[in-house]
Amino acid sequence: MVWFPAQAQDLAGAKDHPLLKRFGGSQIVSYDVKRFEEFDLQTSTFKSYDLGAKQRIFASAPLRIEGSLTRIWYESAGDTSSTELIRNYQNELKSKGFQILYDSTKDPAAKAWTNYLAAYAGTEIKTNRSYYIFYAADEKGIRVTSAKLQRPEGDVYVYLTAVEWPKDEGTYKAKKGAYISVDIIESKPMTQNMVVVSASDMSKAIASTGRVALYGIYFDTNKADIKPESKPALDEIAKFLKENPSAKLHVVGHTDNVGGLESNLGLSKRRADAVVAALVKNYGITANRLTANGVAYLAPIAVNTTEEGRAKNRRVELVPQ
Repeated sequence: MVWFPAQAQDLAGAKDHPLLKRFGGSQIVSYDVKRFEEFDLQTSTFKSYDLGAKQRIFASAPLRIEGSLTRIWYESAGDTSSTELIRNYQNELKSKGFQILYDSTKDPAAKAWTNYLAAYAGTEIKTNRSYYIFYAADEKGIRVTSAKLQRPEGDVYVYLTAVEWPKDEGTYKAKKGAYISVDIIESKPMTQNMVVVSASDMSKAIASTGRVALYGIYFDTNKADIKPESKPALDEIAKFLKENPSAKLHVVGHTDNVGGLESNLGLSKRRADAVVAALVKNYGITANRLTANGVAYLAPIAVNTTEEGRAKNRRVELVPQ
């Protein structure tokens, strides 16, 4: 693929991803980066669209990936076709060691489902010209590819969607040529980034709601050993207890639903025990002021079907006795 430097017409603040070049002469018309997101990667042929659930149905379930997501829409005006774009990117991916997981150009059923993709899948994608980049595109020119690169530091996935515009279109401010969406997902666990609750805020929360949820106490997956970065949160709990010498607390461990109920009941109790032990040993808190409890995922405050929800459910709560 011919490499070109970023063009003056690129969307302000947009840039190429360091893992992948752009097609020669194209420019960025949409750009979005998220530090952590879920992404369902197509790896098989599209079968239908569930209007009620607003969900595409594939022959095999999409691959659910979590990590950083970069989405770039490139416009290649002129005589470029979507096939030319997709082939160039496929060759570039292969040259970098990517494995092609799905290629619609080699899928005999693809011609029958591209109209569904055009009608339902992309009408809300915004560029600097229009929300409706799919709306007036040539549905016969839609091309889709997914690919994977294995790396020690975390696998990388790419999802390509190329479309054609048969002519200049004033209503949607699109130029004759082709567009390609380049989605790059770098799989990695989410970095816990919850603000540590201060002793004074703990006191206010307990007084107003009868409990306080803490997210600054960290454990490795399926373990109950408190990680060193939990110290600021433990400092604040100890400060609260010393400022309120008559207070007695239930220390309640909460988990997400990964691993089953029995396993999580034990894990949540062991984590609560570890918090109590740390407060007694390292801060001199009297043991009879603290009671450890574990409730697994029986008291969620968010859904357990997304990583964001599961992260909110993994917590330690303090409840007055």
